[in-house]
Amino acid sequence: MALKKLAAVLAAAASFGLAAPGAQAAYPDKPVTVIVPQAAGGTNDIVARIISEKLAQQLGQPFVVQNKPGAGGNIGTVQAAREAADGYTVLFTISSAQAINPAIYKDPGFDPVKDFAPVAAVGSVPNALCVHPSFPAKSLKEFIALVKANPGKYQYASAGNGTLNHLLGAMLDEKGGLKLEHIPYRGVAPGMADVLGGQVPIIFASLPSSIANIQAGKLRALGVSTRQRNPALPDVPAIGEQIPGYAGELWIAMYVPRDTPKAAIDSLYQATQKALASEDIKKKFAELGVEMLNDNPAQLAQRLDDDLKLWADIVKSSGAQIN
Repeated sequence: MALKKLAAVLAAAASFGLAAPGAQAAYPDKPVTVIVPQAAGGTNDIVARIISEKLAQQLGQPFVVQNKPGAGGNIGTVQAAREAADGYTVLFTISSAQAINPAIYKDPGFDPVKDFAPVAAVGSVPNALCVHPSFPAKSLKEFIALVKANPGKYQYASAGNGTLNHLLGAMLDEKGGLKLEHIPYRGVAPGMADVLGGQVPIIFASLPSSIANIQAGKLRALGVSTRQRNPALPDVPAIGEQIPGYAGELWIAMYVPRDTPKAAIDSLYQATQKALASEDIKKKFAELGVEMLNDNPAQLAQRLDDDLKLWADIVKSSGAQIN
């Protein structure tokens, strides 16, 4: 009789949404903080906010985006690594911070493998090899031939030493047998301004940040850095079509602090997959020039491992390092 009474009490509690004493609440049962280690307004920040809005709708709790920029992404990444491993902190980051910074910085303050558990890769952002319209080469083939015939003559702008658009140029030198002069700027905006103004002829620029100028004829796109052509620029070849083995992309992914419960990771991954499957997200990504990815945790772990090796070699050959 006592057992029947207890069962009745528990059933009544459940019917009113109450948990039995000691029962674990379903995840998430409070707001989730999403740390973006880059400034507001960038592609990663935009994508993080798009996905976070969907996650909030699906999981029933706010996903609050906090921008923590600085030191190439290290400041926000370090903060995320130090948060409790309970599923209520998500790092929404990019490959330049997670896969390049460990090679560029003598001590970035975090270990990308040991300090984090992968959740999902959501998208990749192609970079376009762009030149000023006055540049003599009209195609990728002509560009390679021209630069090879004039080693050290032509300059390319970047957002600074060790940034992705710097290392994409270094990879072009290494794999293509070219010799370009690197001109680092303090951010992509001043570098892009000088290329648009004709002071520097070449730049690698993310497609979302450059496609308007390409379409307006203010920049000429000669190649894209991804393994395949991008649907937004179908007539522009992948650089790897002319330089075998060339490929480098900026990917956007979600991580949580190491030792976060698997149940929380699974919930985040499944909700992310539903978000990526929605037609409005597909449309927004296409408008941004972001190619959709759907890596599961194991695939993201492999992607990171591959890129850590790739960029460590490129950084070593380029000689770039930040103390």
